[in-house]
Amino acid sequence: MAVDTTKALVDADWAQQHLDDPGVRFVEVDVDTSAYQQGHLPGAVAWDWTSQLSDGIRRDIVSRQDLARLLSQSGIGNDTHIVLYGDNNNWFAAWAYWQLKLHGWERVSIMDGGRKYWMEKGLATTTDAPSHAPTDVEVAERSDDLRAFRDDILPRIGEAGMALVDVRSPAEYAGEVFAPPGVTSEGAQRKGHIPGAASIPWAQAVTEDGRFKSPDELKSLYEGKGVTPDKEVVAYCRIGERSSHSWFVLHELLGYPRVRNYDGSWTEWGSMVNVPIER
Repeated sequence: MAVDTTKALVDADWAQQHLDDPGVRFVEVDVDTSAYQQGHLPGAVAWDWTSQLSDGIRRDIVSRQDLARLLSQSGIGNDTHIVLYGDNNNWFAAWAYWQLKLHGWERVSIMDGGRKYWMEKGLATTTDAPSHAPTDVEVAERSDDLRAFRDDILPRIGEAGMALVDVRSPAEYAGEVFAPPGVTSEGAQRKGHIPGAASIPWAQAVTEDGRFKSPDELKSLYEGKGVTPDKEVVAYCRIGERSSHSWFVLHELLGYPRVRNYDGSWTEWGSMVNVPIER
């Protein structure tokens, strides 16, 4: 069956039909990095977001060289279609997707519903880890067109043409807590949100089974908070993974033309000296 490499989102039925497709590589990226060993899609490889998709020393996303090494070790070539999925409704799958897009990778999709939907439907899993021959894959230089930095945001707070989207929980947005439930590291010196940011928690974009809501529902969600396609949109959370999920919704599913992910997010903003914060 031919693979449509232009689709940002594929469903579980599509995935089942392509499990044995040599041109497709399924990649699981979980918050809980031990979940993969408990069972995963047949043939899927695992990427560890803590060590393979981030630079823990520089507090940065993976370098071009390390990304190329990861793709090669995963048996991914220049023509491979990558399908990402994971736990927590595809948080870190979306983060991996966003990083690949920074390097211009076109053949990549997210599996709707992620690990949760697949497991709840009782679809095929295995505990066997596949072995793939390394490839000579090439990775383009990174472009930051889809990435926002603090200095992009600070001078534009309050601008009519800029829409900031805080995708964290309402309690984080209100400055009541530093981090979501289960996260013990606060990661910032102060609580609150960037002035003028709309509170649109990432979880409002998905249904109970983990799949994304319909385009009409998503459009209503964001436009109802003043986040419209004519504006430049910047999404942020605590470390950039939940905001990658919202970036995916806005840029890839709804087609907003100017959406960036601020991956410095609250761990950076909440620790900077003399920057404005609201509670």
